[in-house]
Amino acid sequence: MLSKNIETALNNQIKIEAESSQIYLAMACWAEIKGLEGIANFMYKQSDEERDHMLKLVKFVNERGGHAQIYALKAPNVMFKSFKEMFQKLFEHEVFVSESINELVHVSLQEKDYATHNFLQWYVSEQIEEEAMARTILDKINLIGDDKGGLYLFDRDIQTLTVNTASTNGSE
Repeated sequence: MLSKNIETALNNQIKIEAESSQIYLAMACWAEIKGLEGIANFMYKQSDEERDHMLKLVKFVNERGGHAQIYALKAPNVMFKSFKEMFQKLFEHEVFVSESINELVHVSLQEKDYATHNFLQWYVSEQIEEEAMARTILDKINLIGDDKGGLYLFDRDIQTLTVNTASTNGSE
């Protein structure tokens, strides 16, 4: 059984993951109308992944005797000055999600809910990957600068971008 405190914290994370999916979806739409097909496809895929993260939490809450809640979502930003600004916002959001996951881990330890703590370790590892990916993308964007040829290649190559982190040890 989940304590009410853990259930509330997990339901808050469900909302954050759902909002993350919406943020990526909005970014995909923006990129697509700007002719950045590769970036759009990358963002659509990330949106699906964030929804999967949300569903994993929903199932966990329900399986542990809680009741997963689905909340109304805050509308994401749909306009960006540049693809660089969009990826900077993405990085900032991933840092926010990491902080939220870390707080959830902290609450699970305070409550001595070791099953939830164990479950959350996957999210901790996932956030290490997400932040590393966002950092790598920003590094590449900074290398490109204002070079349109570089943007063309980046848009093409982002679909195959992979980042190996200490948490994955090259397993994905």
